[in-house]
Amino acid sequence: MSQIEISNIDYIVIAGYLLLTIAVGLVFKNFSANTDDYFKSGSKGTWWLVGTSAFMGTFTAWTFTGAAGMAYESGYSVMFLFLGSALGYFMNFVFLAPWLRQMRVTTLPEAISLRFGETTRNFYALYEVPIRILYASMSLYSLGIFCSAIFGYNINHIIIGCGIVTLFYSATGGRWAVMATDFLQALILLPLTVIIAWICLDKLGGVGNLIQEIEVQGLKEEYRMINDATLFAGAYTWGWVSAIFVKQFLVYNSLNAAPRYFSVKDGREARKAALLACILLVVGSFIWFLPPITARLLYAEQVMAMDISKPAEASYAIASMNLMPVGLVGMIVVAILTATMSSMDTGLNSNVAILIKDIYPKLSRRLKWRTKQEAELLQIGKLYTWFLGVLMILLALYFAQQDGIGIFEIMLDVGALLAVPIAIPLLWGLFFRKTPQWAALFSIGCAFIPSCLIFFDSYLGLTEAFNDGVKWTYQQKLFSVFFTGTFGFLFSILFAPSADSEHRAMVNKFFTLMKTPIDFKEEVGEGNDHKQLLTIGQFGAAITVFISLMLLIPNPLQGRIAILILASVIGLISFLLIRAGSKNKDE
Repeated sequence: MSQIEISNIDYIVIAGYLLLTIAVGLVFKNFSANTDDYFKSGSKGTWWLVGTSAFMGTFTAWTFTGAAGMAYESGYSVMFLFLGSALGYFMNFVFLAPWLRQMRVTTLPEAISLRFGETTRNFYALYEVPIRILYASMSLYSLGIFCSAIFGYNINHIIIGCGIVTLFYSATGGRWAVMATDFLQALILLPLTVIIAWICLDKLGGVGNLIQEIEVQGLKEEYRMINDATLFAGAYTWGWVSAIFVKQFLVYNSLNAAPRYFSVKDGREARKAALLACILLVVGSFIWFLPPITARLLYAEQVMAMDISKPAEASYAIASMNLMPVGLVGMIVVAILTATMSSMDTGLNSNVAILIKDIYPKLSRRLKWRTKQEAELLQIGKLYTWFLGVLMILLALYFAQQDGIGIFEIMLDVGALLAVPIAIPLLWGLFFRKTPQWAALFSIGCAFIPSCLIFFDSYLGLTEAFNDGVKWTYQQKLFSVFFTGTFGFLFSILFAPSADSEHRAMVNKFFTLMKTPIDFKEEVGEGNDHKQLLTIGQFGAAITVFISLMLLIPNPLQGRIAILILASVIGLISFLLIRAGSKNKDE
């Protein structure tokens, strides 16, 4: 078997969902009256909407492909990746989320300017835009690779189709549409993946039989949570787990995490949003990897027959195709597509916000352009969204025309070695006040020394040549970069200016602002909670009707029950949203 075939009904399901996301963009267009609405929903987002959007932004199709392949080979060890993210959100809930919201800014570089000054802000603004576009195009490209290999789709059609849909609702509805589609995606994704896990467990005969089958097939050693260093090239050891948790803590507990909370109403709601994202990630971590394990135990021959470079990455799809009823198979494809789209739309919206709020004003002053009114800036923001979105699609198409996937593999390494150096000062800058103006840039420069050495060494093969073929492990890469960057930041403290200096006064003002609670009515105005509840609830009701129609499709009894459960869960949540919205409106 070289590819998986799906039915015409499943194609209708996929097309129906993509049309739904376009409709979301059109409806939420009316929610944006200015750039604050367009880029951060006017800071009126409710905790449940922002929290779900933050959750959806933590993963891409890689969760159901690359991570599934890791689970196929090593069992639940891969879960540490997502538990690390959940821990990050839990720390946000404990204390950090309110701080990040209370900075009262629209973009990450704006927050950086308050803490480190304009020079550092300019560096991050110019760095973020091209890197985010590159990451988004690589995500779109990887999605195309997977769908073309597994389902036989034309890679260019996947890139153009998904790219245009994401671009349309992001450009039309802005941040409101991004959060709404993220919520609707989660509304389908979570109960659907729970149903898949339940069917897999039922097929295996329960938890007891699952454990017994692992032992019978001789997988007990490979499926340990913590593995020996001789397996999996040093991955899934205690050192690897420690590195993962440090990396996730760094990503989720620094200024880098701030844009997740710019849209929420206040610090209290930000805390709730973080807790919701944490809970959803913990639940997902336990259910997402049962299907690939089931594929290893029951359908290993089908998986290995896939004509792709890493057949294990098709394990989630193969388990779903074997066990799910007609109609819901299309929903699996939707889940894989939208997992990537949810991270692309957030990145696109944040990118344009940086262009409008951080780069355009300075460029305008330097070139002595006429000062734009708010309505004009909103239109320019929409145009920039289209421009960057088209650039994202063209880059993905360019990568698709190259021979092999070498570029993709290189970009993954580049991303890993670039993300940590940039995030280090954004973490420590939240806890150490006494630093010079150049602390962040010096820290980044120090971290880039081992980062560059590791990158070039990985491709020149010097370490392998002089160390009997042994390569850098993930934990060696991460800790060398992390500790070097941390040393650079802490060393800069020795050169901090005096307490009465202008820079120290700026830093003190930043910390005071960050820890001052928000008075929503005074600072933002009237909320629109009922509109959020009613509008998203109505879209959920439409999805419920659509899924309920699948009951008319010929399926076994278990398949009909699965469809009924999915429709019921989505319908119940949608009903509660509409009811709460109506009550809120009356009040």
